[in-house]
Amino acid sequence: MADTVPGPVAGDSAPEFNLPRDGGGTVSLASLKGQAVVLYFYPKDDTPGCTTEALGFTAEIEGFAKSGAVVLGVSKDSVKKHDKFRDKHGLKIALLSDEESDVCERYGVWGEKSMYGKTYMGIERATYLVDKDGKVAQVWRKVKVPGHVDEVLAAVQAL
Repeated sequence: MADTVPGPVAGDSAPEFNLPRDGGGTVSLASLKGQAVVLYFYPKDDTPGCTTEALGFTAEIEGFAKSGAVVLGVSKDSVKKHDKFRDKHGLKIALLSDEESDVCERYGVWGEKSMYGKTYMGIERATYLVDKDGKVAQVWRKVKVPGHVDEVLAAVQAL
């Protein structure tokens, strides 16, 4: 991803956001202070890798909650698309809509990608773990879906 602006690294203050979510309403980082936040960025609703990742986080939602963490998925899809995706797969995680890609840019996950020899702008699959004080605790870039949820849950439990 050639044009990706580097996002925050461990120890940095996590960039603030206030985004619309599935089911209506908005979610801001400030409103979640005092609990850990798993902020995972994914390319597109209802695609194979993104569905597998969302189902993985949903399957472990109780483990995250018991460890004091909330899980938020972020993509450029609209709230309406998020609602369909959530309902189709029975997702139990909040899905945030960053249609303008402002938050994606501030977290350094929006940039140039290539597939089959064509380049285009898109979201890099990445996860940020933000601690209860709003600091970035850990970052996973260029995420491979298999095993990722377990790795993130272990990091949350180690906070």
